[in-house]
Formats: sequence, structure tokens, C-alpha cells
Amino acid sequence: MNKNKEIRVRFAPSPTGLFHFGTARTALFNYLFTRQNNGKFILRIEDTDIERSEEKYEKDILDNLKWLGLEWDELYKQSERTEIYQGYLRKLMDSGQAFYCDHTKEELEKEKKEQMEKKHAPRHICDRKGKATKGIIRFRSPDKKVVFDDLIKGKVEFEGSLLGDISIAKNENTPLYNFAVTIDDAEMKISHIIRGEDHISNTPKQILIQEALGLNPSQFAHLPLILGPDKSKMSKRHGSVSMREYKEEGYLPEALINFMVLLGWNPGTEKEIFSLEELIKEFSLERVHKGGAIFNIQRLDWINGQYIKNMDTNELTEKCLPYLPKETELKFAKKIVALEKERIKKLSQIGELTEFFFKDKLEYDPELLIWKRMSLKEVKNNLEILEKEFSKTEDFDQKSLEDLLTSLREKHGTGELLWPLRVALSGQSSSPGPFEIMEILGKEKSLKRIKEAIRKVSL
Repeated sequence: MNKNKEIRVRFAPSPTGLFHFGTARTALFNYLFTRQNNGKFILRIEDTDIERSEEKYEKDILDNLKWLGLEWDELYKQSERTEIYQGYLRKLMDSGQAFYCDHTKEELEKEKKEQMEKKHAPRHICDRKGKATKGIIRFRSPDKKVVFDDLIKGKVEFEGSLLGDISIAKNENTPLYNFAVTIDDAEMKISHIIRGEDHISNTPKQILIQEALGLNPSQFAHLPLILGPDKSKMSKRHGSVSMREYKEEGYLPEALINFMVLLGWNPGTEKEIFSLEELIKEFSLERVHKGGAIFNIQRLDWINGQYIKNMDTNELTEKCLPYLPKETELKFAKKIVALEKERIKKLSQIGELTEFFFKDKLEYDPELLIWKRMSLKEVKNNLEILEKEFSKTEDFDQKSLEDLLTSLREKHGTGELLWPLRVALSGQSSSPGPFEIMEILGKEKSLKRIKEAIRKVSL
């Protein structure tokens, strides 16, 4: 790396769909590399695909980058740069390095089919160079080998003769991807192009266009793809969705950043939890894997759970409120959030895990009240003992309730008493301990639920 050259990287999403997980990881790797080198993080909205680009998707990109904490230094939109592209396009056409090609779609499809049947690489070498006055504009690819040093993959070579004549614009006002990005990267003085390896086939095309126009080259780094557990390309069935959906599910931006960076980057230690500030110090392209990174939703859940556990309860409660009934009081919400904090893997779980607190009547099978080989008669007897003891006390805090049952647990058994009690209070096979639940529910509601459990086993 040339230490004297200003580091300028670009993140260049297309606003043709919701901001996706894989796209977000690319943004993160660019951001970390830039911040580590005191460079500039350029956001370039590639909206030249007029038919598919929409403002709502552009907004989604901007909103989610801000939510993740990946703030950009400069912002550009390709749709506002048409005149710049036109100037470079005219330069190529005047020099004879670009030309109109009026082959029809049907002709091109027939040509491609014939090439594939002969097991040749699909390409189009136009036989009408200089003859057509309209049609798509193509770049005349030179018959030469293209070689570049990828900062992740090492030396990469392409045979230029296999590229054919590259389409670079639909017309003089509508540039296509490989042409527009090449011009933008040069005009914006992009020093490093860090992107997914699915773009590696575009790299030789862009290098050839750079050379034809005498533009300064950038350094390339192609990130490994993210794969599902079955090592196929990551998809929604593997848990890969838009960033909006992760946000709605209750994943924290800090956790997503932490999880994303470990998909393809190795810190060189056993450490798994990193703040964004730590990553800026420790990240390096040298530790980015060459092979694909396996997406594991369980690992994301674990990392998100770690951030939730370490969060201040007041802050966590505020974040959990949208997932609780609208009428929930802040004081009550804080109690149940503190109770479930250790079990939550994502914020959306708080509603399901604490649903029993908000119900007037619990629905569950009486058999659930049974601990191991107890009979329903024994369950009823133990619940009646508990009701009697709890009715006598006015101290309904967790410690007082635990102390109250110390002698009874020795006589009747811990599981035999506490399992039926916990199920009676929550209606669930898995929930926090009964004393924590009772402290939050209060005496009246707790006794009501115990009585209802007694009624269930009496039927």
C-alpha cells in the first residue's frame, strides 16, 4: 500500500431492493478499512437502472447505514453524473475504442446458444464495427491478458480475448455498470475497491476501460461470499434477510456489526465480542479469508444475546417496549425485562416470553403441573399447601417467599413443590423461577393462579 496516497474507498449499492445483509457486510469492511487508515468513506448510489431504482430503497440504504453506525464522508448519485459519463464515452467513440452495435436481442441469444452448445465461453465480437449508427455502445476489447494483484486473493489473471466486445452504454445518455463505475472510481480518486468476489469477473473489463482512457488504477480486494450452512449461496432460507427485517426482529446494530465482521475475517485470537471502535483498531485485509464464510443464525443469536445481557436494564427496557402490549407501564416493563434479560436472544422474544404476565387466565394442560412421577392428587395437595402458606404472608418479595418455603421444601421435596408452582404461575414448561414471577405478579394475582391450577387438577 502506498502510504503517501490518501485512502478513499467507495461503497456503491444500487437502490433496486431492500438493503441486504451481504451488502451491509461489504459496507462494513470498506468502512473499517477506511477508518483504520484515516481515509474517506464514499457512499455512491448507483441508480442508473432507471426502471428498477426507487427512492424508497435509497432511503432504506441511508437509514440502515446510519442505524449500523457506518457514517459516510461523501455522497454521490450516478443519476446526477450523466454529463461526466457522456464526455468519457465520446472520447472512446472518437478514438474508435467504442462503437455502436445494432445486433438484435434475438441475434445475440442465438449466438450465445451456439457458443454454449460448442462449449465456448459466451462472448460477442461485433462484425459491424463502424457500420452501425445506432444501438448499444460497446467497448472494443483488446486481445491481451489482464493481470492484477488482489489484496485478498493474490495474483488474478484473465484472458482478454474471452471477454468479447463489452457493452458499456445503452445509448449516449444511459451508461451501463462497468463503464459508469470505472469513470466514477477514477473521478472520485478511489484508492481501493473492496467488494464481493461475485464482482471479480467485472474487474478485467474495468481495468481495460481504465487503460483505454488513461485513468489511474485502483487496488482491488474481493471479499469471500457468504454461504449457508450447506455451503450453497446464502439465501432467505438460511436466515439471510434485509437489514430492516433484522431490525424489526430485535437484533442490535452492535451485534450485527460484530457478527458480520466475523464472516470472512479472523481476528487471530479467541475473542468473539468486538465494539466498532475495537474493530477499527484490529481489522485488516490480511486476515480476510479467501474461502467462503458460513452464515450461522445461531451464532448471531448468541452474539445478540451477549449484547442484551450487558445492556443497561433501563436502556434495554426502552428498546423492548415496542414488543410489549401498548398499555404496559414502564415500571412494570422494567421488572419483566430484568427478569428475562438472561434468556432473550433478540428483542422480539420479550413479548412471547412474558406473555403470561399479561393474561387474565392461562391455558395449559393439567398434566404439565406434574413433576416426574407425581400423581395429580399429590400435585393438588402440594398446591393447596402453597396457597395456604402464601395467603398468610404479606411479604411478597423474592427472598421472603423463598425463606417461607425452606422447611416445606425439606419435607415435600423441591421439585415436587416448585415445579407445579412455576407452571401454575406461568402456564409454561420453561420460564423464570416461581419466586421472581410472584414478586412481579403480586399476592392477589399469584394466589388466583394457584387456585386456578388447583381447580384444573380437581376436574
